[in-house]
Amino acid sequence: MGRVMHSIKLRNSNDVARAAEGGLPPTAIRTAEIDALVDTGATMLVLPADVVAALGVPIQGIRKVRYASGEIAERPWVGNIEIEILGRKTVCTAVVEKAGTTALIGQIPLEELDFLVDPKSRELRVNPASPDVPLIDVLAAA
Repeated sequence: MGRVMHSIKLRNSNDVARAAEGGLPPTAIRTAEIDALVDTGATMLVLPADVVAALGVPIQGIRKVRYASGEIAERPWVGNIEIEILGRKTVCTAVVEKAGTTALIGQIPLEELDFLVDPKSRELRVNPASPDVPLIDVLAAA
């Protein structure tokens, strides 16, 4: 399929909430715009430590991660990351890798935002079946 890269906007969702309540000027919301690899083989959002530091979100704990090589390691994770791609937003957690590494958009945020990867054009696209708002499969009895 080749590499699919996409620009993403990240914000500290705690700052967003404080700004909505009037306790923080909107211009003070910690934000980052970076390019990320769309990786359908990855599960979560993965961010470099320098981006996480700029967003000011605290480490929540440690998670075990498995790399494509099969290596297993322990890495910190953070929460309260608002991610915006193609005008769609969600709040998610992220695994933290060393500063300067390439950010990854894994399957969980892709599913939450209802995106498809077009292997021919190597583009990230909004699901044409739900062009206005993400459709999330709950698969539970209503």
